[in-house]
Amino acid sequence: MNKISEVFGTNVFSDAVMRERLPKEIYKQLQRTIKEGKHLDTAVANVVANAMKDWAIEKGATHYTHWFQPMTGVTAEKHDSFISPTEDGRVIMEFSGKELIQGESDASSFPSGGLRATFEARGYTAWDATSYAFIKERTLCIPTAFCSYGGEALDKKTPLLRSMEAINRQALRILRLFGDETSVGVRTTVGPEQEYFLVDKEMFDKRPDLLYTGRTLFGAKAPKGQEMDDHYFGTIKTKVAKFMQELNEELWKLGILAKTEHNEVAPAQHELAPIFTTTNISADHNQLTMELMQRIAKKHGLVCLLHEKPFDGVNGSGKHNNWSMSTNIGKNLLDPGDTPHENAQFLLFLCAVIAAVDDYQDLLRISVASAGNDHRLGANEAPPAIVSVFLGSELAEIVDSLEKDAKYGKKEKEIWKVGVHTLPRFPKDSTDRNRTSPFAFTGNKFEFRMLGSNDSISDANVVLNTAVAEILRQFADRLENCKNFNTELHNLLRDTVCKHKRIIFDGNGYDDAWVKEAEKRGLLNLRTVPDCLPYFLHEKNIALFTQHKVFTETEMHARYEILLENYCKILNIEARTMIDMSKKDLMPAASAFSKVLAETLYIKNQCTCDPDTFYEEQTLKKISSLCAEMYRKTEALEQTLTALASKHLDELGKAKYYRSEVCAAMTELRSVVDEAENVMGRKYYPYPTYGDLLFGVR
Repeated sequence: MNKISEVFGTNVFSDAVMRERLPKEIYKQLQRTIKEGKHLDTAVANVVANAMKDWAIEKGATHYTHWFQPMTGVTAEKHDSFISPTEDGRVIMEFSGKELIQGESDASSFPSGGLRATFEARGYTAWDATSYAFIKERTLCIPTAFCSYGGEALDKKTPLLRSMEAINRQALRILRLFGDETSVGVRTTVGPEQEYFLVDKEMFDKRPDLLYTGRTLFGAKAPKGQEMDDHYFGTIKTKVAKFMQELNEELWKLGILAKTEHNEVAPAQHELAPIFTTTNISADHNQLTMELMQRIAKKHGLVCLLHEKPFDGVNGSGKHNNWSMSTNIGKNLLDPGDTPHENAQFLLFLCAVIAAVDDYQDLLRISVASAGNDHRLGANEAPPAIVSVFLGSELAEIVDSLEKDAKYGKKEKEIWKVGVHTLPRFPKDSTDRNRTSPFAFTGNKFEFRMLGSNDSISDANVVLNTAVAEILRQFADRLENCKNFNTELHNLLRDTVCKHKRIIFDGNGYDDAWVKEAEKRGLLNLRTVPDCLPYFLHEKNIALFTQHKVFTETEMHARYEILLENYCKILNIEARTMIDMSKKDLMPAASAFSKVLAETLYIKNQCTCDPDTFYEEQTLKKISSLCAEMYRKTEALEQTLTALASKHLDELGKAKYYRSEVCAAMTELRSVVDEAENVMGRKYYPYPTYGDLLFGVR
């Protein structure tokens, strides 16, 4: 491979490419659109489109697509070629400004949550000029938003862009109060750490559960799991290293700042971490990263698993959403300063985040809710389903002194006041990390650790951005008309800490005592999707999103319906896959093993000598009993699914039924099958085992 600096961003229509290829005035007008949201004139768009087309064709592209992120959780694209017919029977390569700015797509097959009828097919894509176009497999990909004919958002990006504008508006109000007249924009930045599993493709292809659901629905624990902690940060296997090398190269070509790679805790588990970038670009990059992981893995005889819990008994995979706020001139608003003025501003933004997490803990939980993540949250590997904030000892002491109007630090001779005293400059890593915390301050950013591996980061960041925007709005309203700014600021921060200190917790989130303590504090423990989703439509949450113009109430109801429907569909597919595997493979395998045991027992009993048949007798009795129980549990699961049709439940009722009745029947069937696996001879079990899957990549 060439030097990284030479290949980085070579497949991106980046700022440098635009500066080189666009006329100076056109470039300036495009930059105003990107940075200030100004309308892009059609004449300007035509010039940009032509330059983009010429560049893409030089790179070997033949088609273009409006690349968008519908509410299916994956990306979507419809390819159109650049060709246009001429009168003499030839073709020319064309791409207009209109085609760049807006596309039309059949929206009838994408989830809409009732936003439009099935026969209403028209949907529109609109160019997100702040996210650079790129080339993927000979196609020019133009990042876009996706909406219905009536203008309702049908995607993940539209509300994300709206939420970024909301926090920009309110954060600028705060900066002006602190005398910052230079900054013209505040953007949120994200660096999502991506966890994933790699398994051998031949073994993957022999597991119907992995093929249909992305996780193993059956599987007894291997003799060895992660208990030795020898995989974490261990030497990367040759095959995996080659995959990682090609993945990095392809990511770098797309301008994706892939930085850190290592083995994770569980066998066959790994992690990739990028450098921070603007939130909507980071969301695009993370979707591309997951897509490339899965595609490149297959080239190396591997399959990349992005399910939150592909294997029972070992760690699942999450995605750590490292979130911060920065001005357009690069000032991190969550970075403590050197002067009383700077520290006061830092504390205000810090307290705004604390208050936002407390007031909207339900929405944060909902933003990571999925059937897959229900298996992971609260286990001894991931943060609990209870949302809390970890600050570290030094910041916790500062916040405590704010609450009590008390002295801070041993050298202070008087009560510490915001805007008057300078905080001791503390290093960014002045306290140990808390891996059990769902929302931890880690120096100059917050790490939201509840996201599932397969999640789009857009959902969580929509909530974070909008919730913090709302608190900043409240702060600005209070401070803009006060008589003494420093006094009112001090009182505001003290009041905020007193009101929201319940959300701050620096202890062990895995401890059972925390569940009881959280309940005393009035914190929510929303363990499953049906538990948390109803909160989405609570009055305060509808008010939050509608007032900041992130969602309309109609769009919120649509998303609520989509999330419930998706949850039910996933569990239905999993249950039917279990039934299919049990009937067609597992029971026949157990029966075949029983037959061999019975025949061996018969032959031994015919011997004139006195053979020892204890193994055959006891194992035959055991496997026959398990096979019969397997049949009963399979029938019970099938009957549980069938019974749902006669209950006439609404979508939430169905979700609750799946959670309580169907999941319970699935658990019972799995328990029997996994026990049978431990009894059967290896060659009779029809699928690759956990040992094969977790340790099969050499």
